[in-house]
Amino acid sequence: MNIILLGPPGAGKGTQALRLVANHGLVQLSTGDMLRAAVAAGTEVGMKAKAVMEAGQLVSDDIVIGVVSERLDQPDTKNGVIFDGFPRTTAQAEALDKLLVEKGMTLDAVVEMQVDDALLVDRIKTRAAETGGSRADDNEETLKKRLAVYHAETAPLIDYYRGTGKLKTIDGSVPIDDVTKSISSVLA
Repeated sequence: MNIILLGPPGAGKGTQALRLVANHGLVQLSTGDMLRAAVAAGTEVGMKAKAVMEAGQLVSDDIVIGVVSERLDQPDTKNGVIFDGFPRTTAQAEALDKLLVEKGMTLDAVVEMQVDDALLVDRIKTRAAETGGSRADDNEETLKKRLAVYHAETAPLIDYYRGTGKLKTIDGSVPIDDVTKSISSVLA
């Protein structure tokens, strides 16, 4: 089973990905983690990414797709993967579709975790209070910027994947265990 978790920052995608890993034996693929691993391993794509990142620039879609392609070739991904933080744009989604076809793989579902922006702001305020603001991104101003980017660049993926028939929408504002049950239900 290969799935994408889609939703705004703070929706709980990381928490749910960890539960899917534990319950279904899937591998969580985070593009940030994959880029760092490719750089550390010194792969061809990793060296390209390193040069771009050291120059303080954003890694291109081609490099990101290359890193995803390399990662999908690893044996631990054969039971399925959870794409976390990828794709972020329609261009990346189209490139992922092509890549999966090339590898003889399919995308089984895209789980959209819907959460109202105001609730996300409240969650960040609560988390910052509970952790003493130990995470650099635990503030309202940063979250609002990230939400604006999400709505402009990533939210169009909702319509894209709705058009493929793979989109499954759940309420991400309910308690964590209820979100887990909803995801299990739409994946069954």
